[in-house]
Amino acid sequence: MNTTASILLSLSIALLGGLLLSRLAKKVKLPAVTAYLIAGVLIGPFCLGAFGIEGLGITQEQLHGFGIICDLALGFIAFSMGNEFRVSQLKKIGKQATIIGILQAVITTIVVDAFLIGLHFIIPDKLSLSAAIVLAAVATATAPAATLMVVKQYKAKGELTDILLPVVALDDAVGLIVFAISFGIAKSLSAGAVDIVSIILEPLLEIGLSLLLGALMGVLFTLCEKIFHSRSKRMAVTVTFVMMTVAISSLQFEIGGIHIAFSSLLSCMMLGTVFCNICDFSEELMDRSDRWTTPILILFFVISGAELNLSIFGDIIIVLIGVIYIISRSLGKYFGANLSARLTKCSPNIIKYLGITLLPQAGVALGMAIKASAELGADGLVIQNITLFAVLIYEIVGPFLTKQCLLKSGDIDPKGRISQREINKNLS
Repeated sequence: MNTTASILLSLSIALLGGLLLSRLAKKVKLPAVTAYLIAGVLIGPFCLGAFGIEGLGITQEQLHGFGIICDLALGFIAFSMGNEFRVSQLKKIGKQATIIGILQAVITTIVVDAFLIGLHFIIPDKLSLSAAIVLAAVATATAPAATLMVVKQYKAKGELTDILLPVVALDDAVGLIVFAISFGIAKSLSAGAVDIVSIILEPLLEIGLSLLLGALMGVLFTLCEKIFHSRSKRMAVTVTFVMMTVAISSLQFEIGGIHIAFSSLLSCMMLGTVFCNICDFSEELMDRSDRWTTPILILFFVISGAELNLSIFGDIIIVLIGVIYIISRSLGKYFGANLSARLTKCSPNIIKYLGITLLPQAGVALGMAIKASAELGADGLVIQNITLFAVLIYEIVGPFLTKQCLLKSGDIDPKGRISQREINKNLS
């Protein structure tokens, strides 16, 4: 079988597997995103893909070629998250979301730092100080994709949902800043010298340039949309600008010894934010783009599940560190959100449930871990394995917990959605 046929067959198997398992998940009242991840694990290189039979599963070699799908999916996810920063909505919850987004992320980092640095002094040969510091920064990241998919699947609406989505978006922005600083410190500790440029200047440049790029693309996007009038062409322009923003934000170069890079997540988020605030028909286009991207998002989660390395369970020390990381991060997220929600005088439902809805962790955290593994040698490998272990647990359990919190807070209708097929059946 030629390469093109093999790739298309694997992608179709991934999409079909995710869809079929989501029907089973519905029977046991689990979110569809959990089913997609489990489907990825089952057809991935550590289960069916291990047999190397084309059409049976996804092999390790094929996963490397699917990176473009994941990049594009994350771009659309970030673009959708930008829709949560409408000025009209931010006037109501902007101050609360900003304080909670920043404070809970910082508290999570401090809590995980305390646990892991303490563990470092107990087993310094297994967990270095550099690895502990970077893992604490990785802990700030939340999975916007999983949260957004749960909200969309159950059409959640209410005060908890209204503050959850901007907090998740801000959480990842803060996480990128904390990670950049912690990563710079970790590299300096490994090299035995403190580099102010990599610790402070480069992270600030990455954030500033990413937001600037997203804002510029948002203005151009709005101007271009006004040229066309048909829905199909406007939809095509939307896809074009998200793809273009993802492509440009992947560029990296050096100027005067300073490393210049962009965050596609921040750039696409700003693209969505600018567009939804200056385009008078943005809401309709945002809704249509959500429908168009459904197959891409399903593939993203199935591929993410396939990338989870099950071999990490063979190292008991990694599992132990991973369990402590999960416990400390969960405590940090819950009590950080609880405290900041109390300080901003949020409603009881937000105080009680927000922290739990922030537990899912995936794409952004994995991106941080991959960067660490590429530049920190053995410490980076430890960071990557522990992050993979945590993602496996969080992405299977997290969406279910998010659904339960939204259900108990009243943001999800307990009767659920009724399909057109069921309506027709009742009428007949």
